[in-house]
Amino acid sequence: MNISTLAAQRIEPLAVVGGMVASGLVDVTSDLSALDSNGWWAIVVPFEGVPTCARFERRRPTASLPRPSQPWIGPPSDSWSSSLSRPEFSERVARIRESIAAGDVYQVNLTRRLSAPLPDNASMLALGEHLANGNPAPFQAVIELPEVGIRIASASPELFLTRDQSRVRSAPIKGTTSTGGDFSEKDCAENIMIVDLVRNDLGRVCKPGTVVVPNLLERQHHPGLDHLVSTVEGELRPGVTWSDLIDATFAPGSVTGAPKIAAMKHIHELEPVDRGIYCGAIGWVDADRSIGELNVAIRTFWVEQNQLCFGTGGAVTWDSTADDEWAETELKAERLIALASGGLT
Repeated sequence: MNISTLAAQRIEPLAVVGGMVASGLVDVTSDLSALDSNGWWAIVVPFEGVPTCARFERRRPTASLPRPSQPWIGPPSDSWSSSLSRPEFSERVARIRESIAAGDVYQVNLTRRLSAPLPDNASMLALGEHLANGNPAPFQAVIELPEVGIRIASASPELFLTRDQSRVRSAPIKGTTSTGGDFSEKDCAENIMIVDLVRNDLGRVCKPGTVVVPNLLERQHHPGLDHLVSTVEGELRPGVTWSDLIDATFAPGSVTGAPKIAAMKHIHELEPVDRGIYCGAIGWVDADRSIGELNVAIRTFWVEQNQLCFGTGGAVTWDSTADDEWAETELKAERLIALASGGLT
């Protein structure tokens, strides 16, 4: 669906994020320095590519969010296709393990894209409501910016960054199991690797000695699965801007691997399609108060070329097996795809 079609449908720009619904679009820019100017901004940062910052004039609590004019009707459950088949995915897991054995990387996050035809007159607001009812998440969001072709409904469980003036915090997720299941040594090891990476990233913009890990390897329950989550905090150096903070820490370490630059190189070589918004960040910034919050854009649906898209993946380490990694991608996607296809009502 192209932008002119969206305009014909009269889709109004809006952002539902951070417990607020924002309307009255004032400005759209790709310049992250705008986040240090004034006003309230919704932010979309794709895994690779140009960010979008949208300033809105009005906002109110999501409790007053108007109901969508039509309920969500999703694509048929059998219409979803994967960017990687199971044999292709297994071959890439083997290649990553070879790179780990060679000492090139310690961990690489391998993902695949699921896509299905976008239903006629699809409303991301309706999808967002459907997800909120069937898969409530702490960092959920809906962004509709038709003039720049952004349509997103996110049920993210993961915090990328939250900032309160000079205090900054990240809470990477690494380690997944079925509800109540046991976490493996691999789960713990991959989480600790990413905690070290996030500590290093925040150390680039925080005062020396202020980066700490108040919580390590905590179990968090989410619909259909449990995660291991750690928390990293720090005190920003004077003068650090939002652009500085995002540049120092993006892309989120939990969805890249370690070392980050080497892992990103492998991602480019192994994944047949780009990630789009998946594994990027979605959130908000109140520039007047120097506060804001960005999620990691996982468990997230977006629209691209008239397709409804969803990404799923996991961290490959030396202890990984192709079967286990494939099963993890299925576990992460199963409930969300069922919801998007109209199930689990």
